[in-house]
Amino acid sequence: MKLITCILCAILVFSECAEKASEKMINYPDQPYVIVLGIAQDAGYPQADCEKDCCARVWHDPSLRQWVSCLGIVDPDTKQCWIIDATPDFKDQLHLLRNHRDSKLDLSGIALTHAHIGHYTGLVHLGREVMGAGGVPVYAMPKMYSFLSANGPWSQLVTLENIQLRPLKADSMVSLNQDIQLRPILVPHRDEYSETVGYEVIGNDHSLLFIPDIDKWSEWEEDLRTKIGQHDYALLDGSFYTNGEIPGRDMSEIPHPFVVETMQLLKNMEQSEKEKVHFIHLNHTNPLLDPSGTETREVRNSGFRISRQKQVFIL
Repeated sequence: MKLITCILCAILVFSECAEKASEKMINYPDQPYVIVLGIAQDAGYPQADCEKDCCARVWHDPSLRQWVSCLGIVDPDTKQCWIIDATPDFKDQLHLLRNHRDSKLDLSGIALTHAHIGHYTGLVHLGREVMGAGGVPVYAMPKMYSFLSANGPWSQLVTLENIQLRPLKADSMVSLNQDIQLRPILVPHRDEYSETVGYEVIGNDHSLLFIPDIDKWSEWEEDLRTKIGQHDYALLDGSFYTNGEIPGRDMSEIPHPFVVETMQLLKNMEQSEKEKVHFIHLNHTNPLLDPSGTETREVRNSGFRISRQKQVFIL
């Protein structure tokens, strides 16, 4: 009996070591790329105080958890990395971003989309209570810039020079380095404290469109189909799959384009264009969080895709 137990333990240890080794053996690109650091809506998955079926299985199996929507940008040559949005899962996402390659990456900046809790509150980790960071560049639009400067605890980060605010202007290009550029684009959203932007991430070979939050595509001055055509990848707001997803709440008060609406809008596009679209920023109620669900198959069968953590897009 002891011999069998020892053999089983040895097999378990070997399996764990093999799994860790296989993670390190991933061949990440040698040129700049974007890596997905999270796909969930602002509150993550599972969501606080949710005991419904959508979250119950995740409380029982932490391996199913999903971090809040966030992107990392990596330049392997210069060993630099940047983050789009500082989420409540910032510490885990920063650790993954800086350590997913053989050599550790330097955090060279953070770009913010807007002032909703899932997109900027991770900045607290840069303060004296945690990292005590020194002058991390934080790119922000004018209202977002003012909000951080005038309101605590964020203003303390500015005063103590944990962060260095860098102003953005809509549709104006910012060079992160000689090979990667970033362009903010205004989108309509619930702008209680700041304006809202998506980003175009532009490399030497490819570009990516990232819009995690928008009210409705019809309210945007831009044409979504045209924008998709201008890029190689499009990571788009997929917060809710369809209307009525949150019983007892008026979903017009939390407007987002339902995934079924976006698919309908884009249904006549060429298949190669549809394949650019990856839905992200999924609410905890969204059935697309179930990789084997009926709705997930429907999205894929319709020619579209769903973002996943650690997914890589070459720039």
